[in-house]
Amino acid sequence: MRTTVAVFGAGSGMGASVARRFGREGYRVALVARRRDPLDGLAALLAADGVEAAAFPADLRRTENIPELVAAIEARFGHIDVAVYAPFVPATLIPAADVDAAVLRAWLDLYLLSPVELAHTLLPGMLERGDGALLFGYGSSVVTPTAGLSGPVPVLAALRNYVHTLHGEVADRGVHVGGLAVRAVIERSEGHRALHSGDMRLAIDLPTVDPDELAGLVWNLVTQRDRIEVVHPAP
Repeated sequence: MRTTVAVFGAGSGMGASVARRFGREGYRVALVARRRDPLDGLAALLAADGVEAAAFPADLRRTENIPELVAAIEARFGHIDVAVYAPFVPATLIPAADVDAAVLRAWLDLYLLSPVELAHTLLPGMLERGDGALLFGYGSSVVTPTAGLSGPVPVLAALRNYVHTLHGEVADRGVHVGGLAVRAVIERSEGHRALHSGDMRLAIDLPTVDPDELAGLVWNLVTQRDRIEVVHPAP
């Protein structure tokens, strides 16, 4: 049986690179993001390279729709072997002193409730098969809190706590749970474009990173399973 990767947040940066890397390794690819046209375009590019891929437009902020979304992917491809959850919405990081409940609530579904619901939906099947991987992407400020860099970060920090805790519970049952913390602006991504257009601001200077390099790290996390988390570039 062929293996399937589902990329939740299949944008033009890391998501597209992860899809290409896993497709090159023989995986079928489910592409999930809000807008159908870019997804269909990416699916067509993958098909031109001989990769079986399909688009599943969905708003990942709609946590209640996650089980239905998973069911649609599994109806097309069978069970999901690897799920990579790394959606991105351009946001200006703000001081923690400016954060209130409304700020956190705006990010809660996308960056905590939906990924937890995704894992909760996929885990029973993965544990029954004794194999599978759940990978989550986030910024490095989640790992190393920095003054002035807050906003969605506390929500993602809660997700990271969940990732590390879940890893300890299922690693010896054949399921790998891990995270990739990125300390850079991802080339070709919406964030990279937003930064250069002025739609997004950064309080600190960050290097840029090729998303193909990040896709290689995701591949290593899935196949080597020798660590919970990679921070890239390394501090």
